[in-house]
Amino acid sequence: NAPCLIFIDELDAVGRQRGAGLGGGHDEREQTLNQLLVEMDGFEVNSGIIILAATNRADVLDPALLRPGRFDRKVVVDRPDLQGRTEILKIHSRNKPLQPEVDLKVIARRTPGFSGADLENVLNESAILAARANRKAITMSDAEEAIDRVLMGPEKKNRKLHEIDRKVFAYHEAGHAVVAHFSEHGDPVHKVTIVGRGGAGGYTMMLPEEERFVANRSKLMDELVNLLGGRAAEELALNEISTGASNDLERVTRIARKMVMEWGMSERLGPLTFGRPNGEDLVFLGRDISRERNYSEGVAEIIDEEVHKLVESSYEAATALLVEHRERLDAVAEALLDRETLTREEFLALMEGKQLAELDEPGVEEQAIAAVKEETKTDLASEIARKRNERLRPAGPETTI
Repeated sequence: NAPCLIFIDELDAVGRQRGAGLGGGHDEREQTLNQLLVEMDGFEVNSGIIILAATNRADVLDPALLRPGRFDRKVVVDRPDLQGRTEILKIHSRNKPLQPEVDLKVIARRTPGFSGADLENVLNESAILAARANRKAITMSDAEEAIDRVLMGPEKKNRKLHEIDRKVFAYHEAGHAVVAHFSEHGDPVHKVTIVGRGGAGGYTMMLPEEERFVANRSKLMDELVNLLGGRAAEELALNEISTGASNDLERVTRIARKMVMEWGMSERLGPLTFGRPNGEDLVFLGRDISRERNYSEGVAEIIDEEVHKLVESSYEAATALLVEHRERLDAVAEALLDRETLTREEFLALMEGKQLAELDEPGVEEQAIAAVKEETKTDLASEIARKRNERLRPAGPETTI
């Protein structure tokens, strides 16, 4: 059938690196891989056959597959940037009616790290939400809700929380938001809520103003401080800690350990890396089941001390920020208990010391529009009454001239 194109999807299913595996026996996948290598070697240069393959685990492929004459050209398809997300959204919105207020660039800015499939899912969810509300076009609020659904899952509106739990969630999320707002390298707070989604009791959404692909030490330290802001707020305001910060602590520990062991950001140990992946014989489990320990017991103790120091200093910094801005922390927590969800505008108003009631009052423009509507309504009522009176007025005697 030459000339032709042969495409192999999920190449890692048959092309994983050959090894003994856990059982130490012969694996039939090795036979498939060997046959694939033999077939590829049998093609002539001008045979008119081109083989393409795709995988998201190029790190576990057998080196023989990547030698010249086989899969010797790699094309990396990374997650789209801001411009790429905008173009993808344009494609997936072609057959979906959008309200004029919907700005695809704004949606793209609010979806960093989303893949093309994620963006398609956002617009599909938006269309479903609009249809449920009997709207003929997608609104910006539909898109916002769809983004939250893709990230965290649907809202748990029917979940009844104890008042103590609501207070814990409120101060926890308020702590994250306040610390992020006052951190030098923190991302802007976009939304704060205590409405549960997925397995979370609430969440604080922070969106970067611009995409960055490299994080420096200052940025990572602020990220540690922000992640610990929720637990610090609980201890400061409620004089108690809860299990709600388990995911935050896991992420903090992982980042701090990478800073010390992989990124050379420890002042005491210097620009060194410690440990390397050790799984050459465990390729069928992903090849990173363990790490080789290429350092001494003494260095291991220093690593633990450095990780502990990073976490402790970050926790102290988070607590200090919250003590300094305690009024703002209480204001955000009380607003969350009252409204459950705060938009960026409402959160910024609280950070400026304003009351949310001021935002609820109509502005000059809204008052003018309301006045015009009221005046129009009055004029219309007067006109209807006049015509009604004319219709009911008895006719006079006929006059003949």
